[in-house]
Amino acid sequence: MEMPEMPDMPETPGKVDKAGKPAKSAASGQREKSAQPVQDQAPAQVETAVRPEQPQSQSQGQSQSADQKFLAAVRREIDWVDEEILSLLNKRARISKRVGRLKAGSGDPVFKPTREKKLLDRLTAMNPGPLPNEHLRAIYREIMSSSRSLQRPQKIVYLGPEGTFSHLAAMEYLGHSVEYLPKANFEAVFAAVSRGEAELGVIPLENSLEGSVGQSLDLFHRHDVFIQAELFCRIRHALLSKAMRMEDVSVVYSHPQPLAQCAQWLHANLPNAALIPLESTAAAARTVVDKPGAAAVGQSRLAEMHGLSVLASGIEDAPDNWTRFCIIAASRLADGQPDKTSILFTTPDKPGALAAVLATLAEAGINMSKLESRPLKSEKWKYVFFADLECDLYAEEHKKALALLREKCHTLRLLGSYPSGPKLDLNRE
Repeated sequence: MEMPEMPDMPETPGKVDKAGKPAKSAASGQREKSAQPVQDQAPAQVETAVRPEQPQSQSQGQSQSADQKFLAAVRREIDWVDEEILSLLNKRARISKRVGRLKAGSGDPVFKPTREKKLLDRLTAMNPGPLPNEHLRAIYREIMSSSRSLQRPQKIVYLGPEGTFSHLAAMEYLGHSVEYLPKANFEAVFAAVSRGEAELGVIPLENSLEGSVGQSLDLFHRHDVFIQAELFCRIRHALLSKAMRMEDVSVVYSHPQPLAQCAQWLHANLPNAALIPLESTAAAARTVVDKPGAAAVGQSRLAEMHGLSVLASGIEDAPDNWTRFCIIAASRLADGQPDKTSILFTTPDKPGALAAVLATLAEAGINMSKLESRPLKSEKWKYVFFADLECDLYAEEHKKALALLREKCHTLRLLGSYPSGPKLDLNRE
């Protein structure tokens, strides 16, 4: 691809070759021969099209013609940059495949969330703009998704059907280069991961308005799975329907949590509508397709997927509505330096047992950011505790605290140490 020729344009500093492309500097040539990261090398010099000044005497037609020539030149410049990007992406893919072969030989997992987090943090810190960091992160999440797929194809399970918040969260975090498999319920998601039918699963753990998802917490006690990563997703709800007017809606379907999160709005705007809980927001959207007098509460993307109208958007009662999702796997993460640990424990049946556990953590300087009890299904009036700790409990400096913790607990299970998760917006179109 030739660089754009700019007639009547002031010369731009920089050398070009005979084909009109920027001449490769010594640093650029060295970069092609080296496997060192690109940011450690001096970038190749690229000429930029400069719009020539238009003489005042020039007619409107002549000015438009000059503008078109300039636009064509700029587009040729973009084409050339795209070819450079394509070349570098394929170079990265070849290196990634080599990494995959090394991982296969050592048994190293493909998914390395701590490594990916460090990469994104480093790139955003280096980013001079004008590309926003949000866009940069989205681009690199897809690049990393492709890299993981090249190293080893992955299957990801989630609460289906297609279009649920779990599905959207999974795609936002893990990208589009993996195979997504919907499951009918949370039990099926946990079972598929624990049996090795899928490498990873995505489950909602808690919501900032409604609290923990009890079923998810209970399943950690019944299945031998671990948390490898977490993410926080901004949740916005919309009223979706085949009806063209809100007055025509007599029944509203959705998952129980969105119905609860929009309860005040629904009472104020649809006081006579029946509220029917279903297994997911996506199932609700599918249900109302053939029901003109029905509406679904869910993500606005579901409207396009199912041919529905958005009667109202942003109907959640509290605007700052976030859901925490977890990535689960059949093995615990051994990756870098995670800063968060989740545990599941029971205490002896004696006074002060829970206080002793909390005191052990306090003496070790470990902060507990979440503590919730869930009834044991096997024994009435017995409880299991789920806790989040702000530390890597596997780390050398916490081994003593971990040993003391095991002494104070009746049972203790480490669900995994992992990096604190990013905040993502599922409403980005």
